[in-house]
Amino acid sequence: MYTEIDKLNIHYKQTGEGRPVVMLHGWGTKLDLFEDLQHSLSSNFQVTSIDFPGFGESDEPPESWDVRQYTDFLEKLLTKLEIKNPILIGHSFGGRVSIKYADRHQSGVHKIILIGSAGVKPKRKLDYYLKVYSYKTLKKVLNLPVLNRYKEDIIQKYRGKAGSSDYQSASRVMQQTLSKVVNEDLQHHMPNIKAPTLLIWGANDTSTPVEDAKIMEKLIPNAGLALIENAGHYVFLEQKRRVAVIVDTFLEDDKGAVE
Repeated sequence: MYTEIDKLNIHYKQTGEGRPVVMLHGWGTKLDLFEDLQHSLSSNFQVTSIDFPGFGESDEPPESWDVRQYTDFLEKLLTKLEIKNPILIGHSFGGRVSIKYADRHQSGVHKIILIGSAGVKPKRKLDYYLKVYSYKTLKKVLNLPVLNRYKEDIIQKYRGKAGSSDYQSASRVMQQTLSKVVNEDLQHHMPNIKAPTLLIWGANDTSTPVEDAKIMEKLIPNAGLALIENAGHYVFLEQKRRVAVIVDTFLEDDKGAVE
C-alpha cells in the first residue's frame, strides 16, 4: 500500500483488525523485517508497518531530517490513516521516534514496546572524537586557496574511510540525517511517557547495549524490561518465538479492543 505525506510517496503494510498497532523499523532496514511479528499480531490487532522516508520503498526526504521531523511525519501519517491511540512497537531508530511521539502525545499512545531502542546518546571512545575533530580540522585546511578546489572529493574519501557501514551506504541526505539522529539524546523525554512500556532487549546487543535499556527502565515511569539471552540487536529475528510470546502476554488485555 502507498499514501502521500507532504509530497512524499510512503509505503506501508496494514493487516488484521482490532486495536491499532504501529510498527516502526530501525535505521537502514524496512518494514519487511517485521513480517513474522506482524503476522502473529494480525490475528488480534490491526497492524500497520511503515517504511520511513529514505528507507524501503518510501521516498527520501528532500533534505536531512532529525528525530523531530520523523516524529512530525509519523503524526501526519497516523492522522491520514485515521489511527488513534496506537500501540507503538519501535526497533532501534524506530524506538527513537516512538519515544518522542509518546512524549508529544502523552494521552494518545495506549502502550509502547521498545525493542533494542536507541535514544540514549552513546558514550564515545577516544578514536571517535579523534575522527570527528580531525574531520573538522581537515575541512578548515581544505578551505585554503588551491586546496579548496579538491575539498569535496577529499572529504568524501575521508568519510568513506572513517564512517560506519550505515553511513557509507547512505545517500548524502541520509548521511546528514544519520549524523543528526545518532547525536540526539532523548533521555529528557522518557520521564514524560505515560503509556505502559515494555522494553525487549537482547543480552548481547552491542548497538544499543543493555545499559541503555536499564537507563530507560529507570527513567520511563511505567516500564519493565524483558532481557533475552543468546540474542543481539535484532532479538525479534534471532528469538522470534520468545519475543512473540512476550509481546502477546503484554498485549493480552488489548486483543480485539477497538476505540
